[in-house]
Amino acid sequence: MTEKKHEGERIAKRLSRAGVASRREVERMVAAGRVSVNGTVLESPAFNVVPSDRILVDNKPVAAAEPARLWKYYKPKGLVSTNSDEKGRETIFDRLPDDLPRVMTIGRLDLNSEGLLLLTNDGELKRKLELPSTGWVRKYRVRVNGYPTDEVLAPLRKGITVDGERFQPMQVVLDRQQGANAWLTIGLREGKNREIRRAIESINMTVNRLIRVSYGPFQLGEMKLSEVEEIRPKVLRDQLGIERPAEIERKVAPTEKPKAPRVRQVRPGSASPGISLRGKKRAGSKVSRKPSPFKGK
Repeated sequence: MTEKKHEGERIAKRLSRAGVASRREVERMVAAGRVSVNGTVLESPAFNVVPSDRILVDNKPVAAAEPARLWKYYKPKGLVSTNSDEKGRETIFDRLPDDLPRVMTIGRLDLNSEGLLLLTNDGELKRKLELPSTGWVRKYRVRVNGYPTDEVLAPLRKGITVDGERFQPMQVVLDRQQGANAWLTIGLREGKNREIRRAIESINMTVNRLIRVSYGPFQLGEMKLSEVEEIRPKVLRDQLGIERPAEIERKVAPTEKPKAPRVRQVRPGSASPGISLRGKKRAGSKVSRKPSPFKGK
């Protein structure tokens, strides 16, 4: 099939924006003969498409790309962050609300980690926010078994090589010692596979709890386990420069009975309704604060 060289956009980018898969995964799908354009199966991802083209993936039409959306998700421990698992383990996609569109994870959290995981319906946004060039710090609360001191933690702050892989300097704060365990706050600007666990093991300690509490400006706050919250369009515009056309905003007709959304929209760093991040009640609130999951663990 002849490539359209000077118009449209690459098929991988188009399908990524439509939320079908990442660019790399789309390239694999094309190689497997799963993608066709205007009735012809593509043989190479080096092909441009325009809005009028009819695109099929696995013989199913691909819808037009929707405006980018972003959600926060409190991932529980014990779930994998991939769409499917070769070992048959439960994934986060088995637990997400039914009213979510097709989404992709921005980065991952391993099986035994918990906390903030960002989700998006837009492959280009996923790619952008995963790049270290964003400069966003990802912060984690980490409980380790051992007695860390500044001297022990110094290699992490300077940068460390583990099994031939170089890890960039980490922001490491010793919060408190609690018996045989200690709580650390660790900040990263890139997230390699099991980076924190491997780095901690290299200084002869083990991680027994790991919670991501923030990803750039977006914070876990006081979200509940498995809860999903959508980031408001205004925040996407202010933080990421993403505009959403007014016509796609959800509106309820005057004759319709308003429906309570299952997924809330929040500002980055905001807490649950009625509770500030410092635990003070807002005026008129009757919501009581539950004990922090990080204390006494």
